[in-house]
Amino acid sequence: MLKNGYYTFTSESVTEGHPDKVCDRISDSVLDEIIKQDTAARVACETMAGSGFILVTGEITTKAYVNGKDVVRNVLKDIGYTKPEYGFDYKSVGILTSINEQSADIAMGVNTKKGKDDFGAGDQGMMSGYATAETPEYMPAPILYAQKLAMRLSEVRKNGTLKYLRPDGKTQVTVDYENGKPKRLSCVVVAAQHDEDVDMEQLRKDIRRTVIEPVCGNMLDSTTQYYINNTGRFVIGGPVADSGCTGRKIIVDTYGGVGNHGGGAFSGKDPTKVDRTAAYMARYLAKNVVAAGLADRCEIQLAYVIGSREPLSIFINTHNTGKVDPQEIAVAIRERFSLSPGQMIEHLNLLRPIFSKTSAYGHFGRNEPEFTWERTDCVDYFKKLLKK
Repeated sequence: MLKNGYYTFTSESVTEGHPDKVCDRISDSVLDEIIKQDTAARVACETMAGSGFILVTGEITTKAYVNGKDVVRNVLKDIGYTKPEYGFDYKSVGILTSINEQSADIAMGVNTKKGKDDFGAGDQGMMSGYATAETPEYMPAPILYAQKLAMRLSEVRKNGTLKYLRPDGKTQVTVDYENGKPKRLSCVVVAAQHDEDVDMEQLRKDIRRTVIEPVCGNMLDSTTQYYINNTGRFVIGGPVADSGCTGRKIIVDTYGGVGNHGGGAFSGKDPTKVDRTAAYMARYLAKNVVAAGLADRCEIQLAYVIGSREPLSIFINTHNTGKVDPQEIAVAIRERFSLSPGQMIEHLNLLRPIFSKTSAYGHFGRNEPEFTWERTDCVDYFKKLLKK
């Protein structure tokens, strides 16, 4: 609620062992294995997880051979579903596959004989990218802290700091803002799956000491409220407790509810899918605009129709923080960047097996080599608009 310049905003995240994230990881791991062998593949891989089974389905056209069952078991093992007492483990899970080729009607709009970098969008839709100057990562503070907490929760489980933790988990933070800037965390929520014999009060102390305080630091104060396993017991988790599906955490994957979302998921889709690539490109452009000082907040929407090489529209919203007219930014983008699927793939170097790493802890705000859309290498170009 806005009141005298103050407001609060909340975002959530989940760990890699959450059922939906298990499915995202499997779908992106299948994609990575295919791209290693066939960069011209068309992949739309969907996964569902339930109690005792994994279903891998979708539309895939490729020359590659991938053993889907091996991919599934390797993913589950790496995540940490390794013990029968979890009720779901990589050795005993049942795996079903049902794969078809990409529809010829869709392929007709995507494929071309003009060149490997000249092809159309595989579907209609709109994709949004967002950046804000409120954090060094140019991400909204609530989702940034929620993602880092989820990552840390998995880290202390895997490195043995808290050996009693199990793979499933969720986090949530509420940030208090003052004059548009994050000032403090008023609420921190952590739900951590655990072994049967854990003392709950000890777990809460451990989570606060080893997870929350190292991540949130000086954003905490004496009035911050903590909700750690708020109902108590969280032994049964993962796909045993709740079914999972690819693409069901699209707000967790992006900006935590800040800005808009086109609705299309990312995981399991090869780079010819504008749902993924145009969203990455929009983030890249918005981040460079903010890093160049053109605005404190920037949202960019791109819209496509099936078969189109260029977007139907570019919409720029600087949320009344801009130092130049948004239309000038749009013109500058059109002049410098080709936003055809093929050219965006080339610009961001996306035909690499990098996608399984994106499947948990967010697709944005991570300064790692695979995340080329996080580069700020066009800052000087956009800064020229300030001199006009």
